[in-house]
Amino acid sequence: MQYDIGVVGLGVMGANISKNISKNGFKVTTFDFFDEVKVARESELNEYDVHISDTIENFVHQLASPKIILMLVKSGEVTDNTIDRLVQLLDEGDILIDGGNETYTNTDRRSKALKEQGVHYIGMGVSGGEEGALNGPALMPGGDKEAYDKVSYIFNQIAAVADDGRPSVSYIGPEGSGHYVKMVHNGIEYADMELISEAYYFMKYGLNMSNQEISDVFHEWNKGELNSYLIEITSEILKFKNEDGEYVIDLILDRAGQKGTGKWTGIEALSLGIPLSMITDSVFMRCLSSLIDERRRISDVYKNEVKIIEEDKETLLESLRRALYLSKILAYQQGFRLLQEASDAHNWELKLGEISMIWRKGCIIRAQFLEKINQAYIENPELDNLILDDYFKTIVEKYQQDLRVIAVTAIQHSIPMSVFNSAISYFDSITKARTSANMIQAQRDYFGAHTYERLDKEGSFHTNWF
Repeated sequence: MQYDIGVVGLGVMGANISKNISKNGFKVTTFDFFDEVKVARESELNEYDVHISDTIENFVHQLASPKIILMLVKSGEVTDNTIDRLVQLLDEGDILIDGGNETYTNTDRRSKALKEQGVHYIGMGVSGGEEGALNGPALMPGGDKEAYDKVSYIFNQIAAVADDGRPSVSYIGPEGSGHYVKMVHNGIEYADMELISEAYYFMKYGLNMSNQEISDVFHEWNKGELNSYLIEITSEILKFKNEDGEYVIDLILDRAGQKGTGKWTGIEALSLGIPLSMITDSVFMRCLSSLIDERRRISDVYKNEVKIIEEDKETLLESLRRALYLSKILAYQQGFRLLQEASDAHNWELKLGEISMIWRKGCIIRAQFLEKINQAYIENPELDNLILDDYFKTIVEKYQQDLRVIAVTAIQHSIPMSVFNSAISYFDSITKARTSANMIQAQRDYFGAHTYERLDKEGSFHTNWF
């Protein structure tokens, strides 16, 4: 038998996406370099009529031409080694797809190298976790357009489908643009998760609310403009109890892990000179969370306990809802601003509105207001900041005072809300026609003769400050 597509890597994502492809009518063969993994997956893949090849040679030879291979293996060296093994068995015109969380620079490098060997290469961001992989992820393929056109019929079938019937996949652009967009998606995800976690902390410790009460609040918020996957699952998490009747959330260690994509996003922002304060602060909060022993020692010294808020709870909860929505908008805005700058720097011609539509279904940051983002770019394709769009401008004007109230209340009551504070700080900075940077320029000129520009004259100037 000849198979339509092969999948390398039978971790959770690889196994589930193989099932997804098969149940959508394609013949799938798979391979993993570890025999114990193949054995462990055999029964579940058999249920979906997914074949497991015994050797990599048989895996490749059983594929119809042009051979289409999707890799879902660890990024970096493991992906390089996998490609080295596969390329020896491929023919000119065959197609390799990397569906892992990979740095776009690695994708660029591999694309160029494989092109010289006549093999097409696609770097594809895949979002949605294990559930999305099985039932419909959001896909962000970039790279060889000719190759994409040959495999798009598979992507369109396996991707999540939005309420308007549109699949959550679209060609992103050349080179490593697909992985770049997925990286920024993950950066936004970091900020979104941190904001929701800070809102939970504010309610639990500042307002002294029970887990069930907080769950009910998130459930109600999810019915309105905050409607999103992350708000929905937060409500579910908060009310979940184990067999002993204990809330699981209260048993979880407060140390958050990370895979690196948030850090990569921050590094890219620094490289391109784009302010990404909310996303980078969310990464730093995960770093801070890992310092458990250090935090406990310092806590014993300073006794900086959260103070219970005495103000009207219902009024504060509405301010918190508004503050969260505005902060989420600002986090997404920062991510889209980075995408715009990267598109210009790499000549990718990214369609930002289309990217927002891909994220409406299947991915972790899917949210109702992504359609508002798409509409903003439809109305003004040259839009360089989302808060200049009429819809978002209205939200900012209505909700910014609520964000200030929550930030000030948190500071007064020793409630750590780093990314909420970052949101209002970013807004206050980006909305000022004149900032304090003139003083920085003067200082640089004073100690290093770096020169400065002037308001009233063209050119560079230096003052003999001594």
